[in-house]
Amino acid sequence: MRVIAGKARRLPLKTIAGMETRPTTDRIKETLFNMLQQDLEGCRFLDLFSGSGGIGIEALSRGAREAVFVENNRKAVACITDNLKFTKLEKEARVICSDVLTALRKLESEQPFDFIFMDPPYQRQLEEQVLEYLKDSSLVSEMTQVIVEASLETSFDYVEELGFEILKKKKYKTNEHVFLRKKEKERDTQ
Repeated sequence: MRVIAGKARRLPLKTIAGMETRPTTDRIKETLFNMLQQDLEGCRFLDLFSGSGGIGIEALSRGAREAVFVENNRKAVACITDNLKFTKLEKEARVICSDVLTALRKLESEQPFDFIFMDPPYQRQLEEQVLEYLKDSSLVSEMTQVIVEASLETSFDYVEELGFEILKKKKYKTNEHVFLRKKEKERDTQ
């Protein structure tokens, strides 16, 4: 695994051994960031279920102003910290060792994020719990784009009830990225 582009381009990233995390492959990461590139410069990026930190580090390398990493596995947090130091991106980053919902509550008083990326363990409905929280959160503005990496079997038929709309889906062999934003109707009432 490596940084694909930007100021830390080509630098290798550590991952933790075992099956506790599931790093996004370089090819999928490159596809994702090619879709986001136009909006990354100067953005605030939130990387939930961060694993080794590859997604948030890619965002920082490509011009994000700040990235917040949330991971509850202590070995993974150490890995993120090492990767940030190695890529010299630690000044623009904050790593929170916590479960995601607790971390979101702690971040609540801060300004909204431009991007919220999450890659939760598959088949546990964790993305639904996070979206349930985010529907009323000040961390999500009318322009925030929420991106969920999920298995192809994951259902998102509930998102409209939570006030989100699916902007697009990008399918890969075994998983997909689902791009969400608050629905227009919801945005107009805020």
